[in-house]
Amino acid sequence: MIPALDGPAGGKRTAADDAQLTVLALAARDGDPDAVERFIRASHRHVWRFVAHLSGETHTADDLAQETFLRALTGLPRFAGRSCARTWLLSIARRVVIDRYRSAAARPRIADIDDWQAVAEHRQPIGLPGFDDGLALCELLDALDGERREAFVLTQLVGLPYADAAAVVGCPIGTVRSRVARARADLIGWLTSAETCARACPAGAA
Repeated sequence: MIPALDGPAGGKRTAADDAQLTVLALAARDGDPDAVERFIRASHRHVWRFVAHLSGETHTADDLAQETFLRALTGLPRFAGRSCARTWLLSIARRVVIDRYRSAAARPRIADIDDWQAVAEHRQPIGLPGFDDGLALCELLDALDGERREAFVLTQLVGLPYADAAAVVGCPIGTVRSRVARARADLIGWLTSAETCARACPAGAA
């Protein structure tokens, strides 16, 4: 099961948490071994969750997370702290997933249904009807355009601010907002159609 989406103690991640992670990254960059361990420990869950969501294969998330940290530690000497360390780290994680699936000539899928339902229980996007009715959210998300799905996952499930999501994806913040809005519109439309069909064709009807 994918871990809960909130902060380390079960609450929302705060700007102070992000600032502290950046401080740890800079200390790790400067050779503090304790800071390296604390940096990995503080960010591992977010990285694992993101690569699991993006790749759709929770059984490979450990390997993807490990590769992310290997690249991050190798690149730490070049980290200047101009952006939040979490944003920088998730950008590396995104590249790891892309590289893995590009080399395998496979397109990333969404996570298993049970995992997505667990995520939905922790963070249900506002305005999307029927999520609490146990619908197969995996199938709906998998049907989204890849770019819309990625923006939706980053902002609505992983919980990144739009500006940070834009930095991870490498596009303008307006593009992220547009992709999320279109993803939400697609999901709402599909759910509404499903509910309409269910009312018109009750279970057990001939």
